Amino acid sequence: MRPPSDIHRVIMSRRTIHRFRPEPVPEHSIERALQAAVRAPNHKLTNPWRFLRLGAHSRERLAEIARRLQEQKLGAPLDPEQAARLRAKLLGPPALLVCAQVRDPDPLRAEEDYAACACACYAFMLALWAEGIGSRWSTGALSRAPQTLELLGLEPERERIVALIWIGYPEAVPQTPRRPLAELVRRLP
Repeated sequence: MRPPSDIHRVIMSRRTIHRFRPEPVPEHSIERALQAAVRAPNHKLTNPWRFLRLGAHSRERLAEIARRLQEQKLGAPLDPEQAARLRAKLLGPPALLVCAQVRDPDPLRAEEDYAACACACYAFMLALWAEGIGSRWSTGALSRAPQTLELLGLEPERERIVALIWIGYPEAVPQTPRRPLAELVRRLP
């Protein structure tokens, strides 16, 4: 029997990272991970993904949008401690990549394209992890807010955000338990 491959070790060890060290991620590592991402399977080679690399100015504006959304949800201004935590969450990781999907008018093709974008995001994250760089896939209200789409120059009728991917070296790697395969796999005759 062969020993597990490097890709198997990378897949089995990758975890969502919540706390990042401040040092920057090398540009060549992000570029290599993007090269892996665009090799994800995509039916009819639609290449439905678009990647946006957000710099400091865009991230500051995104943090402001997130603050306003949180205040709307709570119905009150954030206190200084809450605002600082939210700001640190959004600005703390050294890099941020957004994956957007080009919407296809055909519902079946749109679903296939969303799946392809999800595969591309995972390939990107695995490629980073192979170099010891962590990531966190995020969605939620911030990814659906019209203000976010406007900030990113995305047209809601033509594009949608699939993922905000926070990138950096892990401060800690959580040990997340997984359910046993016996609970997740059925064998049919």
